[in-house]
Amino acid sequence: MDKERIDEALELLWILEEEDKNDLNRFKLSSEDEDVDTVLEKMLYEGVIRIEGDKVQLTSTGREISKGLIRRHRLAERLFTDVFDLKKATIHEDACKMEHILSSELTDSVCTFLGHPPFCPHGKPIPRGECCKKYRVNVAPVVTRLNNFEVGQVGKIVFIVSSDPQRLNRLNSIGIIAGSNIKLLQRKPSIVVQIDETTVALDPDIAKEIHVKRLS
Repeated sequence: MDKERIDEALELLWILEEEDKNDLNRFKLSSEDEDVDTVLEKMLYEGVIRIEGDKVQLTSTGREISKGLIRRHRLAERLFTDVFDLKKATIHEDACKMEHILSSELTDSVCTFLGHPPFCPHGKPIPRGECCKKYRVNVAPVVTRLNNFEVGQVGKIVFIVSSDPQRLNRLNSIGIIAGSNIKLLQRKPSIVVQIDETTVALDPDIAKEIHVKRLS
């Protein structure tokens, strides 16, 4: 059986458990699988669920798999909204693809990159991973938008997200490119930065598109 069918069923069961609606009938009604009974039989055979009365419950093995799927999915949603400014209504399908391909190491890297966020863009909790255990509270993301950078801080431009090629060309012409060091001189009334020996004033909308990693 296609592994993704099992994964989707495990993810659905995690979500239903969050809502305390993990009864067998609700699971079948919520599933989009055309042969949900066969999927249930396969999950029982693999030992990832158990059925007690009218409840479908995750076993310890199933819970570990489900936790990983949910964590990858919700971190992907955060990545798409926080970094790429995609709309919440459009990110679910792409996040579904990401949850099946991200390794645990890359997932932890994304989590650290985003600052160990506790919730997805829809307000659902993101299961904590190994990378989160040493943090009791959220930490600052590794990479942040230039308009949220600290005044006086020097950073390296990691990437620039813009749908306007002409804007990218203008930034390139003044040395604002990935890999360059940049210093934020002021945020108000306008955003002023220093690139090498050049001081430049930037529109706040442009500064939001520039993602910077702080240099120690």
